[in-house]
Amino acid sequence: MLLSFFEWLEASSLGVFMKDLPATFAIVEAVHLMGLALLGGTVLAQDLRLLNVILRDVPSNVVTEQAHRWFKVGLWILLLTGVPMLAGVATKCYHNPFYWTKMVALVIGILFVFTLKQPLLRADHATLKPASLKLMALASMSLWFLVAASGRWIGFSG
Repeated sequence: MLLSFFEWLEASSLGVFMKDLPATFAIVEAVHLMGLALLGGTVLAQDLRLLNVILRDVPSNVVTEQAHRWFKVGLWILLLTGVPMLAGVATKCYHNPFYWTKMVALVIGILFVFTLKQPLLRADHATLKPASLKLMALASMSLWFLVAASGRWIGFSG
């Protein structure tokens, strides 16, 4: 049933549009990568601040609040460009284990950010245990690295 959806998506007008015009895929992919850079930059800014590596003179609450706003922009860019990219190569992705790794990591990453990380970081950081903040930062960077790395390997495999 899931394969049928992927076949339908690739045969849809969006899938045909993405596949038939080579420059279209390249342009959408370029915007996707810019969204990834924005999202990745905000993750690094937040998490490296929580680890006390960068921006030590700026309160961590300020860094995480500002970075989260831009994180959401980057996430929307990734989602809005990811669907058309998938449409152009849907059946190839269906059979690619790196695609599924990326999707699982992406869902876990989104859930992690919006159900664990951001609710925790809304509190005054001075009241939180430093070890909790550091563990949160390491988990976050690991998840988003997995999303990016597995996404990159989609293009290398198959």
